[in-house]
Amino acid sequence: MGDPLERLGSEAASSMGLDSSIKTELCMEIDPPFQENSATAEDWRKALNKVVPAVVVLRTTACRAFDTESAGASYATGFVVDKRRGIIITNRHVAKPGPVVAEAMFLNREEVPIHPIYRDPVHDFGFFRYDPNAIQFLNYEEIPLAPEAACVGLEIRVVGNDSGEKVSILAGTLARLDRDAPHYKKDGYNDFNTFYMQAASGTKGGSSGSPVIDWQGRAVALNAGSKSSSASAFFLPLERVVRALRFLQNGCDTYVDKWKAVSIPRGTFQVTFLHKGFDETRRLGLQSETEQMVRRASPPGETGMLVVDSVVPGGPAYKHLEPGDVLVCVNGDVITQFLKLETLLDDSVNKNIELQIERGGTSMTVNLLVQDLHSITPDYFLEVSGAVIHPLSYQQARNFRFQCGLVYVTEPGYMLLRAGVPRHAIIKKFAGEEISSVEELISVLSKLSRGARVPLEYISYTDRYRRKSVLVTVDRHEWYAPPQIYTRDDSSGLWIAKPAFQADSLFLASGVKDVRNLASQQVSRNGEPTRVGHMHQDNNQESTDGITSMETNCDDASEHVARQNTSDAGPKKRRVEEGLSTDGNLVAEFSLNEAKETKLEKSSTMQDDILMDCQVGTPPSANASIAERVIEPTLVMFEVHVPPSCMLDGVHSQHFFGTGVIIYHSQDMGLVVVDKNTVAISASDVMLSFAAFPVEIPGEVVFLHPVHNYALISYDPSALGLVGTSVVRAAELLPEPALHRGDSVYLVGLSRSLQATSRKSVVTNPCAALNIGSADCPRYRATNMEVIELDTDFGSTFSGVLTDEHGRVQAIWGSFSTQLKFGCNTSEDHQFVRGIPVYDLSKVLDKIVSGANGPPLLINGVKRPMPLVRILEVELYPTLLSKARSFGLSDDWIQALVKKDPIRRQVLRVKGCFAGSEAENLLEQGDMVLAINKEPVTCFRDIENACQLLDKSDTTDGKLHMTIFRQGREIDLLVGTDVRDGIGTTRAINWCGCIVQDPHPAVRALGFLPEECHGVYVARWCHGSPVHRYGLYALQWVLEINGKPTPDLDAFANVTKELKHGEFVRVRTVHLNGKPRVLTLKQDLHYWPTWELRFNPDTAIWHRNIINALDYSSV
Repeated sequence: MGDPLERLGSEAASSMGLDSSIKTELCMEIDPPFQENSATAEDWRKALNKVVPAVVVLRTTACRAFDTESAGASYATGFVVDKRRGIIITNRHVAKPGPVVAEAMFLNREEVPIHPIYRDPVHDFGFFRYDPNAIQFLNYEEIPLAPEAACVGLEIRVVGNDSGEKVSILAGTLARLDRDAPHYKKDGYNDFNTFYMQAASGTKGGSSGSPVIDWQGRAVALNAGSKSSSASAFFLPLERVVRALRFLQNGCDTYVDKWKAVSIPRGTFQVTFLHKGFDETRRLGLQSETEQMVRRASPPGETGMLVVDSVVPGGPAYKHLEPGDVLVCVNGDVITQFLKLETLLDDSVNKNIELQIERGGTSMTVNLLVQDLHSITPDYFLEVSGAVIHPLSYQQARNFRFQCGLVYVTEPGYMLLRAGVPRHAIIKKFAGEEISSVEELISVLSKLSRGARVPLEYISYTDRYRRKSVLVTVDRHEWYAPPQIYTRDDSSGLWIAKPAFQADSLFLASGVKDVRNLASQQVSRNGEPTRVGHMHQDNNQESTDGITSMETNCDDASEHVARQNTSDAGPKKRRVEEGLSTDGNLVAEFSLNEAKETKLEKSSTMQDDILMDCQVGTPPSANASIAERVIEPTLVMFEVHVPPSCMLDGVHSQHFFGTGVIIYHSQDMGLVVVDKNTVAISASDVMLSFAAFPVEIPGEVVFLHPVHNYALISYDPSALGLVGTSVVRAAELLPEPALHRGDSVYLVGLSRSLQATSRKSVVTNPCAALNIGSADCPRYRATNMEVIELDTDFGSTFSGVLTDEHGRVQAIWGSFSTQLKFGCNTSEDHQFVRGIPVYDLSKVLDKIVSGANGPPLLINGVKRPMPLVRILEVELYPTLLSKARSFGLSDDWIQALVKKDPIRRQVLRVKGCFAGSEAENLLEQGDMVLAINKEPVTCFRDIENACQLLDKSDTTDGKLHMTIFRQGREIDLLVGTDVRDGIGTTRAINWCGCIVQDPHPAVRALGFLPEECHGVYVARWCHGSPVHRYGLYALQWVLEINGKPTPDLDAFANVTKELKHGEFVRVRTVHLNGKPRVLTLKQDLHYWPTWELRFNPDTAIWHRNIINALDYSSV
């Protein structure tokens, strides 16, 4: 494992690796040979005047995670080494091994685009090219490279973008030329087989790629990394840099638009050497005669020899060389230095060489084939569902001790992460077929249909001896583009994408029929029409043994944040950062049939016959309550995944768990209700596991209540099979009478092992008003709700239902999300559970079953009209009448309100109106709502009932006749209401890597929209995208692009589809805090085309449509 104090000296925004070369003769004497150093301050001034204009600030963006590097944007340094050809040198970890977009900014702030032309497979250097003719107003000269000038005691200056300061000049003295290559990360880029120089120059982030110059203005080394605990900085020797530069210069005499790809020979036999002193080699068994021979043949002052540190499995030296072997000769020549060995290897690619070694005092001769290093350096990758997969590189094979070329997961994306495949995994088997190459993986993928569930086996370097098996679900919706292969083109510096295979139409096909008047009837198990949704269940049903709590272990899935919720029974949700790009070692737990594929079609007769003989559920516990026995067959465990590509509406997590209850079950449709802290948005993948029958099937979001904390999820009963359909049932809802303080209820839910557990509790407060503040990133929060509190429960992560003694559901025991704030800048997500009365839920269910008059939605192949909800978009809160009296409310009104509701003794006050609502500018903060249509109002349900009455009247124009109390006066107002559907956000646009949507209710609830044109709202952004690079982050509205207003998504799409690739765009924004801003960003259609994700209710599928992409014919 690397030294945690050693770090790369690159941009502060990313963590990267480092590289080096070595001099032929290194002096390690305590008193090095004296060299006259008579440089004066004037000499340094002249040198710096010549050097500084040739040093550039590099702004780089890694567009995709690849090999050792993650996606991200950062700053670094480079310097011109060939002005005529336009060549800039920097570090490899700056040039990136994968797709990169970069610009160079010169001293006078002139900016030019640059393209990578070479990055060394091992050492930490790479080259960019630029057009010299683009620099019109700056006189500068290239910096000469002088590796031979480096020596201990040499006074140097490091010139670069240290700490992001554009130009910093740090002084130092070379103290060592023989430092081991620093080891930074066990799973990232590390340089090896070279020495490094060291000086106490104190470089930090942003200085990677800075020239280390002498008083004559020559670069003697390349700055690469530093140690955070001291001022030590690490420099790469330039011998191999000079060699590579000469190859590039020989390939092209001058700058040309189309760079000719240059092949730079690099050889290896996949062995890592360390330079050990002679004392250590003797302890390893080196014979004294061999030592004397080596000393005579080596340069004066040689202090040691090269010793094998590690051998990569499957490489040319595997099973020929072993750790501890001492290298004596290569092709008959004594080799004790890295540089001489590497020179010989580079000149012997695809040739055999003879090595003489000593192993434990025994002399041995080994013949090895020198392998082409570029052949084991991947130059292509597969992108599927956000995952980046490519052959395992030499760098990572050395880190993990795996064979080069295995199928390596750099970034798991969505589909693999959802299954629990972590970063750095090696895929071994997929869909029952062994996988040894990316091509074989592509072949298997091409045979799968959308929604298919297949097993995958992988190994990881942390547990290399055991294969792990997970179940991968192919995306049913078009969350991502079809699989693509990106291949590096060294001529253009780009990675060219092409389809991985010809994709057919893979959507689930089913007949569509309109049954608006059919949904009110359904067929029960005995074939008789019945209303299962409200049918009382028998009390003698089988039940599983209960346990006392449900605990889940869901650590943060983000790469950058790893924190644990400290709630009562452990965290329930995974948290993610604002940025889109998320990963982590996320292990999924499968409760049911992990290794088996769950089909979406109807179960076959043979399968049903087999299942008919199995035991459904476990025998009921002897002490299980009647309520538990009745309700258990209706309970469902939810596992919900939100794709990073469409984290809309401020959803705060990518992975949710929770318990729901079936409220409707027929042969055509099943409906499950669950809280919105489990199913937060409609753009989700939902998996349902049933307590009554061991099966896991997908569900679809069909209704999200715009106010109340519940969602309705549909499932296909035919997917349960005959046995499953017969044992799964719907719960009976009991909306009336309402619960009162002191009533006894049964709290019933599921554990993660799908075992029912229950306890008898007492209602302590049946009408507790919620008061949840807005989160830092606005998201759904329950408002205008009264919930039920109990004396005892199972902790803050246990959800389920509240029933009476007969198992009739009186409330949903649901999870609520909130954010606790500590000070001005610190906050933490928390959750709590409360009871949600089923009064409103029962009404919505009646509308769905009987046939509503809202927009149709395809559910299991049947178009069903979904209900609309009329609401007053005003956030209210209760105030005690004793407080209201102090504000001047009259005794008459106080008596009227007490008479209406002697228990609550409260009046509702306005906290704020939703921006853009019908009530905006009519009601003001602090208004007391006294009556609607002359009827006193004391609770939220009174207002909801008044809104529902408007739907039955044709004369009110959707307005409420409200009596309010404002600043000592009674006022009568006609206040408009709003009609909302239950689908939520159904459209988003991804432009330059940010997700743009219409302002969702949680944003509008803040009471502010930009006055001019409202604008579209930036919900999320992607790492490595143009918006990351130029700072167009989330939580702001985009008002204009290039002076053209973007009031809504249609206008935004029309403006962005006209923008050209590489065009700089002027964007005017307003932040949530009201701060306006104008910024520019460069559009990149090559890696970040503009696309739209839209839900189609006719197909119940999220479709992806390209709005603006690069036309390669015009490039």
